[in-house]
Amino acid sequence: MSQSNRPRSVIVSGARTPMGRLLGSLKDFSAADLGGVAIKAALERAGISGDQVDYVIMGQVIQAGAGQNPARPAAVAGGIPMSVPSLTINKVCLSGLSAIAMADQLIRAGEFDVVVAGGMESMTQAPHLLANSRTGTKFGDTKLVDSMAHDGLSDTFDQVAMGELTEKANSRYDLTREEQDEFAAASHQKAARAHKDGIFAEAITPVLIPQRKGDPIEFTDDEGIRPDTTAASLAKLKPAFAKDGTITAGSASQISDGACAVVVMSAAKAAELGITPIAEIGAHGVVAGPDATLQTQPSRAVQKACAREGIDPKELDVVEFNEAFAAVGIVSTRELGIDPEKVNPNGGAIALGHPVGMSGARVVLDVALELRRRGGGVGAAALCGGGGQGDALILHVPAPA
Repeated sequence: MSQSNRPRSVIVSGARTPMGRLLGSLKDFSAADLGGVAIKAALERAGISGDQVDYVIMGQVIQAGAGQNPARPAAVAGGIPMSVPSLTINKVCLSGLSAIAMADQLIRAGEFDVVVAGGMESMTQAPHLLANSRTGTKFGDTKLVDSMAHDGLSDTFDQVAMGELTEKANSRYDLTREEQDEFAAASHQKAARAHKDGIFAEAITPVLIPQRKGDPIEFTDDEGIRPDTTAASLAKLKPAFAKDGTITAGSASQISDGACAVVVMSAAKAAELGITPIAEIGAHGVVAGPDATLQTQPSRAVQKACAREGIDPKELDVVEFNEAFAAVGIVSTRELGIDPEKVNPNGGAIALGHPVGMSGARVVLDVALELRRRGGGVGAAALCGGGGQGDALILHVPAPA
């Protein structure tokens, strides 16, 4: 069913933190801390106050030890009153995009006029778990379980690493080590160029890092970008998930910390407040199966969203595929049949990082801002998710009047 004539909601602003590497500059910030930073900046950029917000939806994947409903302290830290309800969702890597899609759905249903949505994650602060500790260990050793690996980076059906699952599935698609290394190197090179050109500054809000003495330091740049990365340098890395495999640490996304939030409004509310939207939200595509593999989930989700929108995928001007692995970006680009130049023009998670609860919101904001820089157009943001699912969201940015 085409949704081209349905009432629309709009994104009026967005902000993200820089992404910190594992145990990097953001190691002392919880996911809720980072979410608060992103929410505060998104509200400021929209020019609205926290008491104008009706609802908050934030994705977070690794919630063990994070406290009750982490979206709630994130919202309060971002300047939203205690009287505004908040919801935390977990759809693994799809969480941040799903939060924005849910905001759109609630607004179009007439429930709310203004919703803050996004995602947040501190992978660094993911705790280790002592399984069965409540019932006790009668005899022998016990072990700690890494909640980051268990809840975020392992397949839910058989508990193998997502990289191992992806490696096994690569044989279906005739993927070579060389093309995955080339894709990964291009991610770093595009991200380095975008950073140099100030493109990321449009989205990033600084995080103030307290010091033992003196003023806080402003953390402003993504830590994962390596400008000197080449396919030749990546070729020296050993396979990460199988002895003769094709995936390495260099062609997989980085473990990271960060947060991203956007302000979603009904088009009528934005007009009432005199706010010019940065993007109009189109159709949402969701897919799952037929198994737990990842490679085609983003492209299938985009195809479904485009069908609901009544457009051909080839009409898309920009597509952001979350680079969980280079294999996902390569296969989804191939399956969608689009020009690779349209895909991830400023790099992706291989270079920038992949805070799992945040990334869905980050790719949505990236599409919106890239289309605005280009003077308008239509784009799609899409991700794969653990358990074998995919989500995509269509965005429209009108040409300037």
